Amino acid sequence: MPTNPEASALVMQFSKWPEEGRVKTRLMPELGARGALKAHIRLSLNVLDNLIASGLPVQFWWDRALEPAPEAASQVLAALDAASITTGIQQGETLGQRMEAALGLALESHRKAIVVGSDCPSVDPDYVREAVAALDTSDVVLGPSNDGGYVLIGVRRVVPGMLDHVAWGTESVLDQTRDRLAGCGLSVSLLAPRWDVDEPEDWQRFLRLANP
Repeated sequence: MPTNPEASALVMQFSKWPEEGRVKTRLMPELGARGALKAHIRLSLNVLDNLIASGLPVQFWWDRALEPAPEAASQVLAALDAASITTGIQQGETLGQRMEAALGLALESHRKAIVVGSDCPSVDPDYVREAVAALDTSDVVLGPSNDGGYVLIGVRRVVPGMLDHVAWGTESVLDQTRDRLAGCGLSVSLLAPRWDVDEPEDWQRFLRLANP
């Protein structure tokens, strides 16, 4: 395990349970439901490896309570167990509410908190550490994505409703979030843009980089 650069920062990985037909649906026309499921699992594990390699404490947050766990989740659950990663359940109706709740809870025991999605393999360990450093001077840090959203959000302060009224899944997510945060009196830093995996061409890019 690398030396922890700042134990007071917590990184949380958000993920959906791996269930065929419910994950990476935009990949299904090319990969099929089973192939999209396998892609989701591979991406989730890749992101988890990157976050652990940052040297920061990591938690893994599922999209909902589900008992028993799907059989397809066994590989992810084994990786979490091997790394002694604690898990949580996202709370809220919208993605914004879910992130705000998780970030707020993390700040009860850490000075800084970060959320990364399981479809963001471009968030490497150095990028996570850059986000932590940016929170020395800003209330919020965002890692823009190439589709108008963001691959990472980090905070040192949470204001109720700070992620409300954002049209999630659209090209205006980043701009709407920045406007909302500014309206809440929060200062924001932007990292260099990165990419996530939503469309078939994104998946092909991931495969090329993973298997040069």
